[in-house]
Order: sequence, then structure tokens, then C-alpha cells
Amino acid sequence: MDEERRVFRDYLLFTVPHITVFAGALFGLMMLLGLDVRLSAGIFALIYGMMLSVLGLIIRPHVSGLRLYWAFMTFSIFLFGAGIIIVLGVIA
Repeated sequence: MDEERRVFRDYLLFTVPHITVFAGALFGLMMLLGLDVRLSAGIFALIYGMMLSVLGLIIRPHVSGLRLYWAFMTFSIFLFGAGIIIVLGVIA
């Protein structure tokens, strides 16, 4: 396995679970507080997508040559955009 792939794997392996648990905990708190399920899901997608995008921007100098990195960034930005659309749809 070449160096870029190993670095990308390590970054994802050691950071994405923490981001997932944090965003999931926020979602759980919103559900416990009685927020609308659609609004809670939109905020979850917004926060999760934003945090994954920030992670992707941090690791970009190390792994920008990988196609898998660009697929990860596409997913992160899609999730962030979907969160914005859902939240705006619920609020409006």
C-alpha cells in the first residue's frame, strides 16, 4: 500500500468514528429535547457534513492525489448541502 493511501486510511480510521459519535450524540440530544425529527435529521446532516468537510480540508495536502479522497469530499459536501436543504425546508 502506498504512502498516500496509508495516511488517508489512518486519518479516516482514527477521526471519523469520533466525528460520528459526536454528531450522533447531538442528534440524540435533539430527539430527547423533543425537536421535530426532520429538523433534527437536517441539523445532524449539516453538522456531520461540515465536520467531515473540515477533516477533508485538513488532510488535503497529504492525500489530494487519491480518487477515494475526492469521493470522500463529494460525499461530505453532499451531506452538508442536504442538511442545509432539509433545515431550510423545515423552517420555511
